[in-house]
Amino acid sequence: MAQAEQYHAIGRRKKASARVFLRPGTGVVTVNGQDADEYFGRDTLMMILRQPLELTETLDKFDVYCTVSGGGKSGQAEAVKLGVARALLLVDGAMRPALKQGGFLTRDARVKERKKYGQKGARARFQFSKR
Repeated sequence: MAQAEQYHAIGRRKKASARVFLRPGTGVVTVNGQDADEYFGRDTLMMILRQPLELTETLDKFDVYCTVSGGGKSGQAEAVKLGVARALLLVDGAMRPALKQGGFLTRDARVKERKKYGQKGARARFQFSKR
């Protein structure tokens, strides 16, 4: 039995991790079994995860199926964006310069800074009193 062509990549952002599968199709985006518009709920998040597809003009050529876990919706959308960009590289390596210039292949390593002992937060101190 012949298996349909599928490209797999992983994207991460903050605490979120996304496994992205690109399959030839009509441009349907599915996240955790739900339609992406329904899952994310905000147009800005949908715009973020579609950016690599729009840049490479493959928005209506692939169906995107992904499973995300951890973090919040914004971090998850960014993780899906990185996963989609990496999967597009597997489809066609000639897309690399455009994706690289758009900044879609760079893993954003910024994460929440840990709270330190003897302090109120990561940077905030307890209020100082002279008397």
